[in-house]
Amino acid sequence: MNKQPKLTLVGAGPGDPELITLKGVRVLREADVVLYDALANEELLEYAENAEKIFVGKRRGMHKFMQEKIQDLIVEHALQGKHVVRLKGGDPFVFGRGSEELKYVIQKGIEIAIVSGVTSAIAAPASFGISLTQRGVNESFRVITGTRSDLTLSEDVEAAANSNTTIVVLMGMSKLEKIVNTFKAKGKHDIPVAIIENGTKKQERLAVGTINTILEIVNEKGLSNPSIIVIGETVKQSEKLYSQILKQKEKSI
Repeated sequence: MNKQPKLTLVGAGPGDPELITLKGVRVLREADVVLYDALANEELLEYAENAEKIFVGKRRGMHKFMQEKIQDLIVEHALQGKHVVRLKGGDPFVFGRGSEELKYVIQKGIEIAIVSGVTSAIAAPASFGISLTQRGVNESFRVITGTRSDLTLSEDVEAAANSNTTIVVLMGMSKLEKIVNTFKAKGKHDIPVAIIENGTKKQERLAVGTINTILEIVNEKGLSNPSIIVIGETVKQSEKLYSQILKQKEKSI
C-alpha cells in the first residue's frame, strides 16, 4: 500500500476493452481502489486484480449528489494511503467532469496523475468509417453535449445548427427530437445524420438518415442510450465505408 495518497484519473476509452491505453492498463494493475463509471467497460476491471472495485455510475437526476459523494469517496480512500484510480468512460476531460474531481482532491493534499483515453466522440463514428472531417467537404468538427446537468437542452445545439461544421452530440438521445427541430427551424432538413449506439462494442448499431427522417429510423430500429449523434455532410461522404463495414460485421455474426 502506498504511503503517499494518490489519485490517477484514467480514460477507459469508448467501450471496446482493447481501446484503453497501455498506460491505463498499467495503472489499473497498480491500483488499490478503482471507482468506475457506467460507461467504463467492466472487463477492464480484470486488470485491477488486487483492487477494491466501487461502482459510482450516476443516476438520472442525481448528478450533483453523486458527484459530491464520488469526490468524498476518492478522498476517504486516498487519505488511507491508497492509490485510487478513477476510471471514466471515453476521455475524462470530454464531458467527464474529470477536472472537477482533480481540483477537489488537490485541495486535500492528494497527489494526482492523468491518463488520457480514446474519446467516443471520434472512436464511435470511426468504428463505422464515418469521418468527422474530409477534404473538400468541411474543415472542422464540433463536439457538444445535448443535455446540460439540469437535464435541459444545451444552448450549444442552436449555435451548432447555425454552423457548417460536422456536429458530434454526446448525451443527446433524450433530446433528439428537440435537436432535430432546432435544425429544421434553420431550414436544414436534408443534412445527413448518423446515430451510433454502443459504439466500438460488439453490440454496436448504426442508423443513418437525414434531419427529416432520423427520428422515424431511430424509432424503427429501437436505438437508445448510450448513443452518439453525428450531423454533417461527412456522414453522406462516408457511405461507401460504413456500407462495407456493415457487410463485414454481418458476415462475422
